[in-house]
Amino acid sequence: MLNFNDLIVALEPLGLQKKVVIAHASLRAFGHIEGGADSLVTALLYNIESLMMPSHTYKTLFTPISGPANNAVNYARAQQWNRLAEPFRPEMPADVMMGTVAEHLRQRPESKRSMHPILSFTGVNVQKILDTQTLEDPLAPLMALANSDGWCLLLGVDHTANTSIHLAEKLAGRKQFTRWALMEDGNPIVCPGFPGCSAGFETIATQMEPFVKKLTVGGALVQTFPLRALITRVYETIKKDPLALLCQRPDCERCAAVREALKN
Repeated sequence: MLNFNDLIVALEPLGLQKKVVIAHASLRAFGHIEGGADSLVTALLYNIESLMMPSHTYKTLFTPISGPANNAVNYARAQQWNRLAEPFRPEMPADVMMGTVAEHLRQRPESKRSMHPILSFTGVNVQKILDTQTLEDPLAPLMALANSDGWCLLLGVDHTANTSIHLAEKLAGRKQFTRWALMEDGNPIVCPGFPGCSAGFETIATQMEPFVKKLTVGGALVQTFPLRALITRVYETIKKDPLALLCQRPDCERCAAVREALKN
């Protein structure tokens, strides 16, 4: 069992105290932590002055009856899910896919959150970075983080959870998608710049090895690396091979749409 002090001591060698960091975490990977996600978030903030995590809200997704072609959406089939859509609220919990650690960070009194109705980020001491996000440029906080010499921290997860790779995809010219979010007034709003599938992202791990600091905390592999190094490696990889980092699932609509776009 890990306690709060164990976490503080274990994370300190990463040397992230004065860095601006985006983190992705699996609480389960650590094994039992006394105090759960709250202890882990507090330990992270003890060791990291400026911390950001994704707080995306996929429950707001709403699909119109028609829209752009090759958009990885079956518009007719998606209508059945619209009744489950929830209007975006600033206090809406982060999607369960973000993990309990991200939600606990969002809930802290000192945390701030960007207002994108699908792809928000949350964090402490990152207000200027959060403020760069717009509907038209949902990944702008990642660029701002990179421009601030930011670092990426993977806590018990691999690159398939690494949101920052989506920025490198966009910079390399990879197809982006359009989605729609239900707002509090009951109307959907267009949200361009929605990223693709991340299931194939772990293939970048080998190229990132020279830049990665690693340690083990409980049962979790913890990895950290400069965001600029990640963006550069992914960008160069996709420019060399436009199919790189796509998943191989035959039912993946977004990766299929990227492949289709490359034919034109």
